[in-house]
Amino acid sequence: MSPERFLGLVSMSTETVVLVAASTVQPTVLLQQPSGGYCLFLRFRMSRKTTSDTDDGGLDVTLSARETAHASSAFFKGHGLGNDYLVFEAGDDWVLDRERITAVCDRWKGPGSDGIVLLLDRTTRPFPLRMFNPDGSEFERSGNGLRILASYLAREGLVGGGPFDVSVGGDTVQLHVLGPPSRGLYDVSAEMGRAGHGPGAVGLDPEALDAEQRLDLGEAGSPVVHLVSIGNPHAVVFPGEWKRELIDEIGPKISVHPAFADGTNVQVARVLDDRTLEALIWERGVGPTSASGTSACAVAAAAVKSGRAEPGQFEVRMEGGSVEVSVTAEMEITLSGPVQEVSTGSLTGGFLEFLARLEGGGPALKSSRASKG
Repeated sequence: MSPERFLGLVSMSTETVVLVAASTVQPTVLLQQPSGGYCLFLRFRMSRKTTSDTDDGGLDVTLSARETAHASSAFFKGHGLGNDYLVFEAGDDWVLDRERITAVCDRWKGPGSDGIVLLLDRTTRPFPLRMFNPDGSEFERSGNGLRILASYLAREGLVGGGPFDVSVGGDTVQLHVLGPPSRGLYDVSAEMGRAGHGPGAVGLDPEALDAEQRLDLGEAGSPVVHLVSIGNPHAVVFPGEWKRELIDEIGPKISVHPAFADGTNVQVARVLDDRTLEALIWERGVGPTSASGTSACAVAAAAVKSGRAEPGQFEVRMEGGSVEVSVTAEMEITLSGPVQEVSTGSLTGGFLEFLARLEGGGPALKSSRASKG
């Protein structure tokens, strides 16, 4: 294979390596370790990354299924404008599958959160992560989840005052905790990379759109959708008439529309002035959400791409509060905003026993922490 045809490499272990050629078009790849370990399904969107102004955002990797993760019982909880995440580190206390993640994220019967960030190894750089929705599905990235993880790393003394990298969803993101916290409130920025635009960037069948980029939602109408990838898929709608109920009407329909390979996040947005945007959010795997970092980035990118705003820095207002998003002419995105630490704790031995006995699970994992609960 000639160097100019080589596009990407994905390696999930020292035993399995995939070379991706630019001529390959959206394969689904089954990988299995020769030793008989886990199977990994990957969906690739192929495009050559250039420095020109192009609608494709480079190589996207969507993990449709991965090996089962395991975590320790200890957690850190924080929120970005009400969008909260639990941070766990890898361990042997419990299995992160759909049933157990849902139970842990339950706000009445568990610690409760909008999702989980799993730190796979605190000694590896970039810090390797996985992220999960409260319905148990794994997803590519969350701007707020990443910034909450950054505050945890700072609290643990694992990062200093300079920028650092994390690896998540097949990509690397640079984070920066901007100074020491005040009353547990951190100011954290994230370099979210270059936004991609169009059906190919978000895994949408282009045949689902008409000539005006409208998506048929049946009785809910056919809104024009601005498709944006911030490492995860987004569909932004700028309605002719603003009404808050619209997100509840079209959000659940667009989010699971069969034309999307892996679903999408949805935003109803408007431009308030040349530097201020407003967004209502329906998050994939979650539902209505008060704030989302990648959603704020997608709205700003869509406003610039559609000519509704010029590149620059924006205040994006959401129900939970505001974040700052910077968009360059080349669609490079930076997200900045507050993270409030909330609590630290540990799942008790009794709760771990409950998790171990949920449907689909095996025996309780052995753990010194679990025995102390």
